[in-house]
Amino acid sequence: MTKTELPLLVLGATGGQGGAVVEALQERGVAIRALVRDQTSKSARHLASRGVDLATGSLSDSDSLAAAMRDVEGAFTLTTPFESGPDAEVTQGRAILEAARKAKLPHLVLSSVAGATQDSGVPHFESKAVVEKELAAGDVPFTILGPTYFFDNALGGEQQIRDGILELPLPGDRPLQQLSRADLGRFAATVLLDPERFIGERIELASDDPTPTQMAEALTRAPGHPVRHDEVELSTIESDDMLAMWKFLQRDGYHVDVTALHASHPEVGWTSFADWAAQTMGASS
Repeated sequence: MTKTELPLLVLGATGGQGGAVVEALQERGVAIRALVRDQTSKSARHLASRGVDLATGSLSDSDSLAAAMRDVEGAFTLTTPFESGPDAEVTQGRAILEAARKAKLPHLVLSSVAGATQDSGVPHFESKAVVEKELAAGDVPFTILGPTYFFDNALGGEQQIRDGILELPLPGDRPLQQLSRADLGRFAATVLLDPERFIGERIELASDDPTPTQMAEALTRAPGHPVRHDEVELSTIESDDMLAMWKFLQRDGYHVDVTALHASHPEVGWTSFADWAAQTMGASS
């Protein structure tokens, strides 16, 4: 792994994934530039207080993206459908790729999603697949990361968990491959700091693959009171996108070779769901 002479750019640095990448890069003593919408926001000011160089722009503005991408060693980015939908995510991805070409970016690390190449039928998987294909067809050196379901997604139902119920639209014995955001950050940092090893690769990431029953058992130990898994009926899911995702996870699921991945990259220090639950749910109980 090499040190960088120029900074590394993190797009989405005030969010969960980008924030984890910033954290991992700072642990390695690397200079970081972050793209933020508003430098006066609390999250942006927090980054600046930690020594992060700020650039202003948005993921849909190719000119501001290109300006931020100049004079950096590489960049981490993601796209999101959750503000304006999958079509807008594709537009966002194209703005990022156009900017990378304009800036002659040496290396772009794209956080996509595991399963994007499986014809999943999930709208926000399919939009990411479009961005992946256009990135791979272009001339910007790239690495694609495919995160599975994040541990932190459980926090959407944190109060229910503290009330003793883990709701998931999966049978209790169906493994669900999942990822710690901190593990994503450490893996992305490894890729950004050793680009030649990873350029042209697409790597799907999972930290653990517990069943909902095992998740409930781990969550029981964390806050110190019983938590049981309650299988949510698919018919109750109102979002077409989320319904398609859970149908995919019930039918095909992710296909990460977790054992091989962890053996190949022990430097990540992969986090188990049980350890994440103890650190996250136990700390505030």
